[in-house]
Amino acid sequence: QELPVESGGGLVQAGGSLRLSCAASKDTFRGYAVGWFRQAPGKERECVAVISRNAISIYVADAVKGRFTISRDDAVNAVVLEIDDLKPEDTAVYYCAAGNFRTLQTGQTYSGWGQGTQVTVSS
Repeated sequence: QELPVESGGGLVQAGGSLRLSCAASKDTFRGYAVGWFRQAPGKERECVAVISRNAISIYVADAVKGRFTISRDDAVNAVVLEIDDLKPEDTAVYYCAAGNFRTLQTGQTYSGWGQGTQVTVSS
């Protein structure tokens, strides 16, 4: 299996939107939940959203609920995180990873971590 590859980050003004994409081989995602995480400077990596392998169950962290939406398209082996109403505190490197729906929420992943994609929100 290969590491996930994140893309779609950038510099945006507060209130704007971004669409982050996570791609990997079908062997990496098939049959597994996929989560998005972020790590701000000087802070620990935190889970922001997880989607189950069949997309029936979705977890979104309370801190971002209502602004972050996760979805997956297994036909193209991609998981998308849409972020609306961006805030300066959303500034972080965003990562995706595959694993178990519950344990992903605590940062445990089977797929390993990719390079991430930087999101910077200016006020």
